[in-house]
Amino acid sequence: MFNFTKKKSTTKEQLDFLAIGDVVIDDFIDLTDVRIDSDPDEGDGGGKEICFRFGDKIEYENSIVLPAVGNSSNAAVSAHRLGLKTASYSNIGDDKHGQDILDTIVAEGMTTDYINIQPGKITNYHYVLRFGPERTILVRHEDYEYALPQLVTPPRYIYFSSIGEKAVDFHREVADYCNAHETKLVFQPGTFQIKLGLEKLGYMYEAADLFFCNKEEAQKILHSNTDTIPELLKEMKAKTGEGIVCITDGAAGAYAYDGSQGWFMPMYPDPAPPVDRTGAGDSFSSTFTTALALGFDLPTALAWGPINSMSVVQKVGAQAGLLTRAELESFLANAPEDYKPKQVI
Repeated sequence: MFNFTKKKSTTKEQLDFLAIGDVVIDDFIDLTDVRIDSDPDEGDGGGKEICFRFGDKIEYENSIVLPAVGNSSNAAVSAHRLGLKTASYSNIGDDKHGQDILDTIVAEGMTTDYINIQPGKITNYHYVLRFGPERTILVRHEDYEYALPQLVTPPRYIYFSSIGEKAVDFHREVADYCNAHETKLVFQPGTFQIKLGLEKLGYMYEAADLFFCNKEEAQKILHSNTDTIPELLKEMKAKTGEGIVCITDGAAGAYAYDGSQGWFMPMYPDPAPPVDRTGAGDSFSSTFTTALALGFDLPTALAWGPINSMSVVQKVGAQAGLLTRAELESFLANAPEDYKPKQVI
């Protein structure tokens, strides 16, 4: 068991942004000796599989280990660099990997007040198989106990994303807390949460003031064959009460709808071919949220999001490319003439 070093906050000021979700260590492994095949069960070549020889030794290029990542942790770092008072709530094991995560959070300049060390547990460790800019992630969420931390003052925003399967009841606790306080709930469901769907987590969608997913995720959640994103926005908006719905479509752009107006934003042009797409969605959603938290309107938030995504995919991992506010505003000031939100609803 480690003698952990944590950084306590020196103030009890209200947090702007509390990110809740599992923190992990990502081990990026660059593969070279593989091939990409179409999945015959998907039809029309829609699905792809990464293939290598069974029972053989497979060469790889290199390995890069990045601590303190994961959807919510990435979002916290993004909001912090853009100027919000930010913290993460998550769980770690009492092992070296846990200390590595604490050290990384401290180095970023953030408090570790809300990082919960669970005795006898191990820290989440994921393997990211990279082939070109795309990645396949081997994930395992440790079986932690989840409970909201003691919050002296309710945060302005709670950003809730990917979390372990034992946390089903914890979703209700978070939703109830936000409903009982003047705290806006931002919901960006991870794989497990999408699998639970509206049937089990409908109250989370209803409680969400901001909801983020990509086009394929929206189709899964809604059990919809609709291919037109403005229609998906309307279908999803019907499930999210008063909230703003954002749906991204990769290189094809991003959309946002508040129930009265819907907007489209093209992706910010890449300065070079993408290196790694890990964290592009996290950077978009957290940057969009941060812009609203700073007082900007929906079209402006929609213009901010793709800029951070563009920067993130130029680096390996989800955090190395995250921008400061000054850097982001510089990109915005030098954007192409056609980089403007367009009303579509």
